[in-house]
Amino acid sequence: MDVLNSRTLLIPDDPEVTTAFYRDTLGLAVYRDFPGGTVFFLGGGLLEIVGRGGGARTTDVALWLQVRDLTATLAELREKGVLPDREPRREAWGLDEAWLSDPDGTRIVLVEVPPDHPLRTDVRPD
Repeated sequence: MDVLNSRTLLIPDDPEVTTAFYRDTLGLAVYRDFPGGTVFFLGGGLLEIVGRGGGARTTDVALWLQVRDLTATLAELREKGVLPDREPRREAWGLDEAWLSDPDGTRIVLVEVPPDHPLRTDVRPD
């Protein structure tokens, strides 16, 4: 298999509400809009909100979003009325994580990689 591109698809119960959450509340940049959906940038990946779901959800899927400053990100989200499902804490694997949910209950794991963690790499210029 030769994968050329990839994205995560979310099929929400209410596309307008879910799209507004990712666009306006989380502040994700729009990659493109098309009839019936919106695609957002997720760092090195893409998230597509498309279609209308039937309400059946699984808790076995989560979006893992690395942020520069977890404390600042959570403060910004709190100002917008978003409260975490789980407050930040250092996990056994050394990452700082907080959890929240989108309007359909999809878990979003916000992650800050501490400066001394082996995963710490930022190839963008300051």
